[in-house]
Amino acid sequence: MGRETKETEENRKTRHKMVVVGPHVSIITLNVNGLNSPIKRHRVAGWIKEQDPTICCLQETHLSPKDKHRLRVKGWRTILQANNEQKKAGVAILISDQVDFKIRQVKRDTEGQYIMIKGTLHQEEITLINIYAPNTGAPRFIKQLLTGLKEDVNNNTIIVGDLNTPLTSMDRSSRQKINKEIVELNEK
Repeated sequence: MGRETKETEENRKTRHKMVVVGPHVSIITLNVNGLNSPIKRHRVAGWIKEQDPTICCLQETHLSPKDKHRLRVKGWRTILQANNEQKKAGVAILISDQVDFKIRQVKRDTEGQYIMIKGTLHQEEITLINIYAPNTGAPRFIKQLLTGLKEDVNNNTIIVGDLNTPLTSMDRSSRQKINKEIVELNEK
């Protein structure tokens, strides 16, 4: 009995420390390889609910700009997307209703390769960039994109997505090499 009381007291102190430190934020990212199938959308929605993140970033949605309704998940009213008219590429950011994220700015491309949002999350300014890099020329694409967004990128910038390039030796298969382009990209 005494041990249970001690553990409960320690849990209460830990919870109190977490409140003092600040709220927890989690971001998940997933290449969905198309969301035109209702079964796949249902699975992805279930996965999002199960993971219960603050923010969910999706790549390769293959949706058109008119298909925002296909991204609906209960408890996730804020949906931002960048899509191509031909249902290629496509990225989306879903923000949980449980969090107070005030969006100030959104930048997206018409090809569905990236979306950037700037705003305030728990009184902290953040910039979130979700990228789906093309399969060929990915390092060059990412470098050009980040160069174009350099005014928006700062210490509070989070970059997520499917970069289609190995940034470290851990990311690559035995056939892939870390070439000069990738080294330059990492330096960027």
